[in-house]
Amino acid sequence: MAQEAVDKMKLTGPDIGIVPKPGGKGLVGLPVWMWTDKTAEAYGPNKASATAGAVTVTATAKVSQIVWDMGDGHKVTCTTAGTPYKSSYGKKSSPDCGYRYSHSSKDQEGQKYPVTATSTWTIDWNGGGQTGQLTETRQSQTQVSIGQLKVLN
Repeated sequence: MAQEAVDKMKLTGPDIGIVPKPGGKGLVGLPVWMWTDKTAEAYGPNKASATAGAVTVTATAKVSQIVWDMGDGHKVTCTTAGTPYKSSYGKKSSPDCGYRYSHSSKDQEGQKYPVTATSTWTIDWNGGGQTGQLTETRQSQTQVSIGQLKVLN
């Protein structure tokens, strides 16, 4: 019944926010900011119940971490939703979920790095005199283009 309650939640992968934005271009060495919107479906908390006869099981789900596969062989683990980027931040690094590419994406398929964000959902449930915990994962994907600035003397 706990799984039935979880299925009602319609949990998704992260609602990816990333700078440089898809369609834009970042530069080697400059900060990349990653975040997800804090909706019930993409980050939690999310709560649902399932009932069979006189027994009701209630489950509460929330994201405990997001692992960002940056597409260049590196992964970043973030334990928060991340901070949405604002242009007033300029070239500052993200305070809680960021990265810097060390190579351009010119040799990648489509000249972009594929970025995959995998959320780990921790789900606590109780009902019928019992309690437990489930773990599920969900993924979302995007792409970023990273160029290299060359200085000429």
